[in-house]
Amino acid sequence: MSIRLSLAAACCLSVMPLAHAVEYTRVNTTASQISFTFNQMGSRMYGTFGKFEATLAFDSENLAAARTTLHIDLASIDAGSEDANTELVKPAWFDTAKYPLAVFESSAFTQVGDNRYLIAGKLTLKGITRDVQVPVELKPDSQIGIFDGELVLRRDEFGLGAGEWADTVVSKDIDIKFKVVAPQQ
Repeated sequence: MSIRLSLAAACCLSVMPLAHAVEYTRVNTTASQISFTFNQMGSRMYGTFGKFEATLAFDSENLAAARTTLHIDLASIDAGSEDANTELVKPAWFDTAKYPLAVFESSAFTQVGDNRYLIAGKLTLKGITRDVQVPVELKPDSQIGIFDGELVLRRDEFGLGAGEWADTVVSKDIDIKFKVVAPQQ
């Protein structure tokens, strides 16, 4: 009897799926999104960046080799109005004639929980580079990885909003949120 139970258990275990590494190496920028929120004169405002390129090399079993880059076309900003969009590309803000891209380059991925990671890296904006840490949650969904993250950008650290915009009409902290969609490999 015990031999039959052992054989039955072995058969059941052999058909159970084995845990394996999950890899994501391509980004679907059409399905991905970068958005931001901020306060302006007491009202919550929302915007997006329409054009960006991203690279990703993520293997859940080899975080030491994981890396990502993000290049955001700052002129593709949509802050909710033509007036805001026109103002934000000027020298007081992004100065897109001189600095057309914001760039993030990762230096390390650290697992901090189930499907939760902290990505360390450098963010360059308006010619200024700062070390940042970005918390990210991986939401696997039917052979697709959805990487959701958020970063608080302190605009003073990057010289954003100079001159008449240096006061508190626009909040000093800008909440950047992103959703990067990548098919599983």
